[in-house]
Amino acid sequence: MKAWCRLVVAAGLCAAAALAVDWKALRPEGYVSDFAHVVDASSKERLEAYCANLRRASGVQLALVTIPSLEGEPIEDVAITIARAWGVGQKGQDSGILLLLAIQDRRSRLEIGYGLEAILPDGLDGSILREMRPALREGQYGEALMAAAEQLGGAIAKAKNITLDSPPLPRHVRPGPSDAIPWPMILGGVALLLLLLRRRGRGGYGPSGGGFLPGLILGNLLGRSTWGSRGSGGFGGYDSGDSFGGFGGGDFGGGGASSDW
Repeated sequence: MKAWCRLVVAAGLCAAAALAVDWKALRPEGYVSDFAHVVDASSKERLEAYCANLRRASGVQLALVTIPSLEGEPIEDVAITIARAWGVGQKGQDSGILLLLAIQDRRSRLEIGYGLEAILPDGLDGSILREMRPALREGQYGEALMAAAEQLGGAIAKAKNITLDSPPLPRHVRPGPSDAIPWPMILGGVALLLLLLRRRGRGGYGPSGGGFLPGLILGNLLGRSTWGSRGSGGFGGYDSGDSFGGFGGGDFGGGGASSDW
């Protein structure tokens, strides 16, 4: 009886292994790999052009991926497997980003290459994913990806002091207050800021660095919501002049954020 049980368990494990998706076998279709077939043609064309422009201007490679399902696997594992298998980003610079949408699971993941973790910290990544929720909930996957790409491009352009020249893209779906503004974080930050300023007034901080930490906190709080920012340029029907030619061998260490909608 025990032998039969072992055989049944072994057969079950073999069947599960046979049904598991080989994520490494997926091949990029361009900057946008819409394996779930949910991105409209117009949005895909604009995304391809924007990603090509971002790569040419900054050296950063952005891969936008949709899949039907995670097949029961954690989205973090799936995203980093695909990102590493494709080598998104320049080798040695690790300047790659992969944004993954799992449609049936309603899960999203931003995977950030080693070389961009300082520019795109986990907190900002989480904010970008949260602001995609309204468009995702309405099934506007192309718009959600364009909004995220524009925010990522804006942060990169600001950090590298470059300009991404393209006309802005009007937003059809806007985030609600609960998606765009993390009120508990803001209120807690304001309370901490007031405490720091109060301590500074009592001589708790020296003159040279007294304003740095409160200023940093305030700047982060005010800079959380970037939906609709026009500083980086948006999407247009321009010809990028730089067709997709594959990624460059970048690596990833697990930095980024995950969310749902």
